[in-house]
Amino acid sequence: MDDTLKEKYSRQILFAGIGALGQQRLLASSAVIVGCGAIGAAAANLLVRAGVGRLRIIDRDFVEPSNLQRQTLFDESDARDALPKAVAAERKLRSINSTVHVEGRVADLSPNNVVELLSGFDLILDGTDNFESRFLVNDFAVKFSHPWIYTAGVGSYGLTMVIRPGVTACLACLVESGLGQGLEETCDTIGVIGPIVNLIASLEVAEALKILSGQDVSLHGRLISCDVWTGHLQSLRIPRTPQCRACAKQDFSYLEGAAQPHITMCGRDSVQIHERTRVLDLASLRTRLSPTVSDVRHNDFLLRFRIPPYEMTVFSDGRAILKGTTDPAVARSLYARYIGA
Repeated sequence: MDDTLKEKYSRQILFAGIGALGQQRLLASSAVIVGCGAIGAAAANLLVRAGVGRLRIIDRDFVEPSNLQRQTLFDESDARDALPKAVAAERKLRSINSTVHVEGRVADLSPNNVVELLSGFDLILDGTDNFESRFLVNDFAVKFSHPWIYTAGVGSYGLTMVIRPGVTACLACLVESGLGQGLEETCDTIGVIGPIVNLIASLEVAEALKILSGQDVSLHGRLISCDVWTGHLQSLRIPRTPQCRACAKQDFSYLEGAAQPHITMCGRDSVQIHERTRVLDLASLRTRLSPTVSDVRHNDFLLRFRIPPYEMTVFSDGRAILKGTTDPAVARSLYARYIGA
């Protein structure tokens, strides 16, 4: 480690839990964050400032004004330009710490791409907003013995737990035990406040730093839950479930694609359409759609237009988000009409 880096991370090196050796390990480490919403954005910020060597951010969504209240990497210009979150995050993080290799991937994690997107990293961090994606990550992690950190937050309540396959309970163990419940509400139904997502992200990254700096012995091995409005805090040790679908029976139904429904997005009355086998020319699509739809907006990453009372955002890989409904049939119908079957 040269003198410039020693100065840059001097306060972190002074911390006995990390030290000079731990900092060197951090600089050589890698992590991938799935989802760059509120928790994912805060976690990415902390990891890059801590000097993690390589960080990949995977997100399928774009920045909207309603995100800015809690998603700390983004600003009004990102929302105005409807930038994909992965793109906006990469730009901001590179300006924060140019020595970290940051890669934003505009993608929807699926059974078809999960191995390619998550392989080759020391740690996976959860920044998602739905259990379908989390169970997919869990299946991948358990099958390939890959550590990951589960997090969730809604309203003023959140929780987090490190999952180390073969050592700790996995996400399926947690949910089957009933201790992982309580997040059936969404941002769309009860809202969410910034303090809880930043607190949960901080707890998540604290555990990540232990793993990435070689201090596994310091992991507390517990599910931490908290409510910043009521002041309730809880720490529980979760046992492995002998009959667990994933880590005991090796049943990886999410990884095998047997359990991937349409996903209703957190915080929006929306449905995502999965059409990953096609590639769209967004400029040509804009020319074709302009005479028949309203408020067409286009950048290098997506095309957005209105068909009142709906709004559709189409990505170059064929995916689309239809805002204004939670009915997949309506979304499919409109996709077929305007984008093609």
